[in-house]
Amino acid sequence: MKLNPADPAFQARLAADLPEEVFRPIEQRYMEEPRGLFSREDAVLALPRNVQEVATLVRHAGDAMVGVVPYGGGTGLVGGQVLPQGPAPLILSLERMNRLRAVYPDENVLVAEAGVILADVQSAADENERLFPLSLAAEGSARIGGNLSTNAGGTGVLRYGNARDLCLGLEAVLPDGQTWHGLSRLRKNNTGYDLRHLLIGAEGTLGVITAASLKLMPKPARSGTALLVVESPHAALALLTMAKSQLGEMISAFELIHRQGLDFLAEKLPTIRQPFEKTPEWSVLIELGLSGDLDPEAALERLFAGAHDARLVVDGLIAQNAQQSRDFWQIREMIPEANRLVGSISSHDISVPLGALPDFIRKAGEVIGRIDDFRINCFGHVGDGNLHYNVFPLPQKSRSEHMHQYPEIKKGVHDLVHEMGGSISAEHGIGRLKIDDLERYGDPAKQSAMRAIKQALDPKGIMNPGAVLRD
Repeated sequence: MKLNPADPAFQARLAADLPEEVFRPIEQRYMEEPRGLFSREDAVLALPRNVQEVATLVRHAGDAMVGVVPYGGGTGLVGGQVLPQGPAPLILSLERMNRLRAVYPDENVLVAEAGVILADVQSAADENERLFPLSLAAEGSARIGGNLSTNAGGTGVLRYGNARDLCLGLEAVLPDGQTWHGLSRLRKNNTGYDLRHLLIGAEGTLGVITAASLKLMPKPARSGTALLVVESPHAALALLTMAKSQLGEMISAFELIHRQGLDFLAEKLPTIRQPFEKTPEWSVLIELGLSGDLDPEAALERLFAGAHDARLVVDGLIAQNAQQSRDFWQIREMIPEANRLVGSISSHDISVPLGALPDFIRKAGEVIGRIDDFRINCFGHVGDGNLHYNVFPLPQKSRSEHMHQYPEIKKGVHDLVHEMGGSISAEHGIGRLKIDDLERYGDPAKQSAMRAIKQALDPKGIMNPGAVLRD
């Protein structure tokens, strides 16, 4: 069906049903995404304050055949928050729906509206002696509704799972304007189709998440952090196996860092203190969260000793206090910013089976090497098989000189990922950036089912048109 623009007549109908303060002039930040890959010039912005106003907006949009683009913190990296073409949409920002509705410490449950910033959810959990373990670089501006809509990952997936695994229930407005009151606090609720899991990861194409019941965890009594130098990705994987054998579920994070990321930090963010006098080719950042009287430093020392004897680790640093731990994490968390300042030719958020990681890294380097000479920064959440594999120009070259090679680079990496049984989108979603990739590599039966679900729930095609599925 053909959509209509959010024109003055449509705006007048909205204004007749909603308070004036729901609307405000559009700002540029709502019209572009962080990497500058998608932008537009015209749209209508609405900032509802409650689920009833969201329902009114969606119902009017459906009646007028106007596209609706749900907007959280705007931090997504695949263009899901920007409709670059077509009639002017209604941008529906959840930022004013930012109340923490309730905390149930004894149940390990927190109920938050979709516009609550992730860091504020973490703080609220901490104030109640609990942990909300979803953690990612944009947590100071990303909002929980967007985290759920994209099924965000981050550094804690190895122990705690993705955003999907941290959600018990949802409140959401469906494309026909109905409100689904699904804010369950139950751990067991086997009553038919689970709409929660249908909406999580749908990137706003099946409805608007307005609130969520979130799982909290007991806070680890003590934590420990170490940076360990390994000879290769093979050694890193063997170290992970050893760590799991010794420490089991106490491993909160296991991150792989390549020398190129540290070199980019030295080049673009020189105030960040480098941990090693000689930059290692490969290193691993590991964090433990232990209960009771267990000593994390002693556990990390035993792991280092065993790994050193097995020739998996050649050097390492164990944080002696909270500040050193934060310093180690700052190195990992600022690598994406250094990447941005350098400017990648092609960035890839991929996953492969754990056992295939070392071979993928080797083979991908060979694939890229056959195209041209580049710098490769391969890093990420190796504990759960997710790598950020990013390709950059050599120091004397500019990004623009190589952009004609972007399609060949992306196809080479994604072909290899697909061949090895992996995913071309591990944690960032599909948005609008990866629709071609989903069509190329996705399972045909799954895509057919997705289109059927979209047609059933959103027959007018108003919800985030052109995201995930081709318009």
